[in-house]
Amino acid sequence: MAISDRIIVPLDVSSQPEAMALLDRLPQVTFWKVGLELFVSSGPGILTELKSRQKKIFLDLKLHDIPNTMAGACRAVGGYGVDLLTLHATAGKDALKAGQLAAQEGAIAAGNPTPNLLAITLLTSLNARTLAFDLKIPLELPEYVLHMALLAKESGLPGAVCSPQEVEHLRQTCGDNFLLVCPGVRPTWAESGDQRRTVTPAAALKAGADYLVIGRPITAAENPVAAFERICEELEGGRGEV
Repeated sequence: MAISDRIIVPLDVSSQPEAMALLDRLPQVTFWKVGLELFVSSGPGILTELKSRQKKIFLDLKLHDIPNTMAGACRAVGGYGVDLLTLHATAGKDALKAGQLAAQEGAIAAGNPTPNLLAITLLTSLNARTLAFDLKIPLELPEYVLHMALLAKESGLPGAVCSPQEVEHLRQTCGDNFLLVCPGVRPTWAESGDQRRTVTPAAALKAGADYLVIGRPITAAENPVAAFERICEELEGGRGEV
């Protein structure tokens, strides 16, 4: 797989026309993330547009509900032909299992490949202090993230979303076939923004990430194409900080 295919760029805009402009500006990008804001504002039309351009789709809805509702939502997503879909691991094993089965049913009915369901372990905007003091979870952050990933694996999900700071531990414990997607990845020349647990792209890949979600360092750059190409070149040339 080419390095450029392992970088997922978020369409973090509020409307489909804005998304189309970004797609036109970055034709080199093969894998795009559609999050809550864009999906709520544009509906599945943006997914149809991405598929018409032969792009891969990470539908990052972070579903979290009772098993029956999760199943209904995942069944509908199975019909869209997306590649990745996120659910919160904290929805519990029954909901994760229901979502996985329903996504497969929806995909088969539509003649699509089954999307890979990824469990959200812990949002990268949260840190150990938030976990302990705000959420009142007594586990240490790495232990909690590992528990959520193992819960997802035991529920039959093929992968998880985690901070690149935890990816090496998860890779060692969950195995080589467990898909790991890492947001919170920032080149050394980019600001971290509201992501609190970040590392460089090269370090994340070296630790075992399958895909990297890299947004603002590319989309908010003065020249997004140059920023995307710079990241790819740093990874291919091994010049990233590891």
